[in-house]
Amino acid sequence: MRVIRIHTEEPLEAGREVELEPGPSRHLVRVLRQKKGHQLAVFNGDGYEYFGTITATGPGDRCCVAIEQRLEVNVESPLPITLVQAVARGDRMDWCIQKACELGVTGIRPVFTERTEVRLEGKRADKRQHHWQQVAVAACEQSGRVRVPTVQPPVALTSLDWPAGRRLHLDPKADRPLSRIEAPDKDGLVLTIGPEGGLTEAEVAWLERQDSSGVALGPRVLRTETAGPAAIAALQTVFGDWQ
Repeated sequence: MRVIRIHTEEPLEAGREVELEPGPSRHLVRVLRQKKGHQLAVFNGDGYEYFGTITATGPGDRCCVAIEQRLEVNVESPLPITLVQAVARGDRMDWCIQKACELGVTGIRPVFTERTEVRLEGKRADKRQHHWQQVAVAACEQSGRVRVPTVQPPVALTSLDWPAGRRLHLDPKADRPLSRIEAPDKDGLVLTIGPEGGLTEAEVAWLERQDSSGVALGPRVLRTETAGPAAIAALQTVFGDWQ
């Protein structure tokens, strides 16, 4: 029988009871129809998975869980990958984030490029970031991960605060294939994916000035929501935990 997994921001410890916040509680009680006595797994990003039993549900989306066991779970890739993804339209961005999390990325940086068709500002940007973070949480619940990648607020590509790691960007005109890059160090990789229509020549030149190397991913041109997951899968196969 499949064990239900749920993410919480609450501190967890074996031998104590925790009252989950309204979001996870609502999902457990209203959507998954969980009741007192049902067992589940809970995680909060500390690297462990906690198993427990629901002890109470009530009005106001209340759900309490008695934590009975803590297990160390080794499902995180040894290859840190930060995905810098040009914001895509509608469900395509959700797809990018969901699959990137399932494939093991450690962080996601949405960016606006010259050819990005979606523009978000103020409260709309905040709301969209919150939605994307929940997509990441759900992907980790499904895939068995115990650490949730952070989805940063969307910014212009040229305003990006670069994380640590060797910088790569997909470029169908690049001479070097992705499979022939040098093995990364402990800081891993930062992978930039352009929008539908691709990065402009000016953006490619700017990335190169930021010490980002262009790499090609096969002879075919991929959609933006396909390129990221495909490249991440290839990198995990060569350098990560798919070897």
